[in-house]
Amino acid sequence: MAEVILKNIKKVYPMGDTEKKQRKLLKKAKEENPETNKVNLQITDEGVVAVQEFNLDIKDKEFIVLVGPSGCGKSTTLRMVAGLEEISSGELYIDGVLMNSVEPKDRDIAMVFQSYALYPHMTVRDNMGYSLKIKKTPKDEIARKVNEAAEILDITQYLDRKPKALSGGQRQRVAIGRAIVRDPKVLLMDEPLSNLDAKLRNQMRAELIKLRKRINTTFIYVTHDQTEAMTLGDRIVVMKDGFIQQIGTPQEVYDHPRNIFVSGFIGTPQMNYFDAKLEIENGKYVVDVDGYKVVLAEEKQERLKAKNVEAQDITLGVRPDHIQLSDKGIKGIVDVSELMGSSCHLHMTVNGKDVIAIVPTEGKAVEYMGKEVDIEFNGNVCHVFSKKDQTNLEY
Repeated sequence: MAEVILKNIKKVYPMGDTEKKQRKLLKKAKEENPETNKVNLQITDEGVVAVQEFNLDIKDKEFIVLVGPSGCGKSTTLRMVAGLEEISSGELYIDGVLMNSVEPKDRDIAMVFQSYALYPHMTVRDNMGYSLKIKKTPKDEIARKVNEAAEILDITQYLDRKPKALSGGQRQRVAIGRAIVRDPKVLLMDEPLSNLDAKLRNQMRAELIKLRKRINTTFIYVTHDQTEAMTLGDRIVVMKDGFIQQIGTPQEVYDHPRNIFVSGFIGTPQMNYFDAKLEIENGKYVVDVDGYKVVLAEEKQERLKAKNVEAQDITLGVRPDHIQLSDKGIKGIVDVSELMGSSCHLHMTVNGKDVIAIVPTEGKAVEYMGKEVDIEFNGNVCHVFSKKDQTNLEY
């Protein structure tokens, strides 16, 4: 199989005359009012920069997930690996071979798209074996590989049907089967589950986890769904506006987000944020939210001390499942109470900000709507972000 290395990859879409005029107008507007004229993607004299300074080493047989909001450059990056988009600058290596100028058909990769892209007039068997057929692979070998893939994906009983007779989940399995019969070095998947309903998505996620254990290939998977990223990836790459924000295991990214964007994008419901002060009392770092003080955990103390972080105004992040109700703490009013079975999601107003807490029901029916409550949290679950650049002050 294959190691994939992306070195300083950049993708720029050139601008025509109309876009150049628009850029001049945008530049003028930004100069006149820089705060209210922010753009997501960088626009230069070369054109619109969709992917910027992308560096990533993907190990052999690793499952990497590129995740981020729409327009962040993740699908563009995948298409550059596939050869469907030209690389503006930087180097792409697959199995140690420079691939920048290699044709897509010669890269030994397979791709599964969001749309199934199956031939409607062919049976499932013919769809899955078509790429091998055009390579003039012997018929008995095609049959063997198609049958093996069908067994792995549990679609053997559908081999003689046409796509219109299949459900969405079955069609997606066929599309995946068509890719894996080729034994590609790298399997690329561009939001393959986004067309499925919630129940089917959950089932297919489990199928993909089983699949990656049964086939020896390197996976690069693109999604905007952070649940897919957290459950599927060995490592996840969080992207925004063409830049990598953080690379790490799902647990690392969840527990140690490097900035406010990552902390808010990964985790459901989204992290809560408080205006707070980072203070130093008796040699210890303490966070103060409107008079409620919490001493940070020892590992956080060590990281902040190692960076000589000074006392300052901060944005404090705390995840909803780390907030508890108490007899004394930060006061809030419950606006909405959502019963989720074993827990209640409390949407509160705290110091003028929206805050969500996840409270266990423990089998009791409790009505929180409209009530005043006190909330608290421990020092090991606090994330301290800079007010200036929104980075995590621990890193």
